[in-house]
Amino acid sequence: MITEYGYDVFFAVTAFCLVLAFGSYFLIGQIVVKTVLISFTILLFIFTLNFFRDPERITPQGERLVISPADGTVIKIEPAVEDKFIKGEATMVCIFMSPVNVHVNRNPISGTVGYYEYIKGEFFAAFEDKASLKNEQTHIGIENSHGRVFFKQIAGFIARRIVANISVGDTVQTGKRFGMIKFGSRVDIYVPKGAEVKVALNQKTVAGETIIAEMK
Repeated sequence: MITEYGYDVFFAVTAFCLVLAFGSYFLIGQIVVKTVLISFTILLFIFTLNFFRDPERITPQGERLVISPADGTVIKIEPAVEDKFIKGEATMVCIFMSPVNVHVNRNPISGTVGYYEYIKGEFFAAFEDKASLKNEQTHIGIENSHGRVFFKQIAGFIARRIVANISVGDTVQTGKRFGMIKFGSRVDIYVPKGAEVKVALNQKTVAGETIIAEMK
């Protein structure tokens, strides 16, 4: 299954691969060049197909659970002060998404979108600390009767397009798709102080399935 957020890139790359494959047909006698061109075409198509895949997920049930919004690896867990939406002390969990991960993002909790902001920025490597402050990103806040969760979609060195099909006032459901970051990135998620974090450093996360924390 290919994500709808990547149709534009996927079909453009597919068309490009078809042109290359068709063009290689006329390289009569140039076996090495033809082999390299066909190999490149196949690898490019497989990479694109793999990147924009969008598998179904089974989301754990629990009103107090905060579910991972992204596939990736937990590279940081630390106390923080989040002053835009939670407006107080919080715990930040940073998930790094490599180019081989599924890049579709999902809602971490059910509730109402109370905050949304798109910020233009630079494109430092996603795992660097300054990426959270200076890279292109979106900020999203969702609240329900158990509290508020704030998270950032942060573009990486290769990623140049953030998709977030979400607006203030929307009612969202845990585990449902809302967007993606194309070609490598990270997601920082903030939960209120006192929420019990359920993941550890270097742990792999699965969007829509891995429990990040449990609210009080």
